[in-house]
Amino acid sequence: MILPAFYVDDVIKNAIKEDINYIDEATAFVIPEDSVTSARFVSKADGVLCGIEIAARVFTLLDPKVEVELLKKDGDEIKKGDLIARFKGKTQALLMGERTALNLVQHLSGVATQTHTAVKLAEGTGVSIADTRKTLPGLRAMQKYAVMCGGGKNHRFNLSDAAMLKDNHIDAGGGILKTVEKLRRHIGHTVKIEVETRTLDEVKEAVEAKADIIMLDNMTADETAECVKYIDGRALTEASGNITLENIREKAQCGVDIISMGSLTHSVTAFDISMRIDK
Repeated sequence: MILPAFYVDDVIKNAIKEDINYIDEATAFVIPEDSVTSARFVSKADGVLCGIEIAARVFTLLDPKVEVELLKKDGDEIKKGDLIARFKGKTQALLMGERTALNLVQHLSGVATQTHTAVKLAEGTGVSIADTRKTLPGLRAMQKYAVMCGGGKNHRFNLSDAAMLKDNHIDAGGGILKTVEKLRRHIGHTVKIEVETRTLDEVKEAVEAKADIIMLDNMTADETAECVKYIDGRALTEASGNITLENIREKAQCGVDIISMGSLTHSVTAFDISMRIDK
């Protein structure tokens, strides 16, 4: 896992505080403090695993002596019934951390699985599948990590990473040429400029402005292909807007370099993983 420990721990601690508050009513009064047991994570679906080390960290924060055995790693394709990990430690810690650990690994595996599906559908076209900033507050780094585990690429992480002129910037700024010219007077030499376009006329203006990346937003497949042909390699091309698993292949075959999908992160189905305490 490439995520920094301080970020992971902060997310987990906030989640645990939210879930436990000040006491776990059931666990505290039913399970003795010195009780030790083992548990296992089992997959209940087919997909791509992500977040298993994060889930394990939930338990070790609650009980530093928890023994962890990871049988699968992030990015692995797993099948229904696969044993993913084993844990042994204080029963109270395993029970108190169960929901937080599962929430994280299930959501991140859902993102990785959705991304993997999109990547496979576009296979052979040379297109990169990328995420967007449509992420859950506080979980962006984890979600973008999950996209990578699924075989996708990361778009800009935040507003400081690149200058993207969206339709509202352009409309408020007086058009593409004028807005790009104003932007170039202020940004540093390492900052790339991406321009969102809605029509071929806007694409022509973005090419004239020498944008580094031109987004073809909410265009039909025919419109996308026409714009890619006009751009002719003078800028990277990105298709975005209402792209689904059903139409991604058609868009990928239009010749764009990148397809960005908000659905990789903002509306995925949690991957089904269960925790079983050994009797």
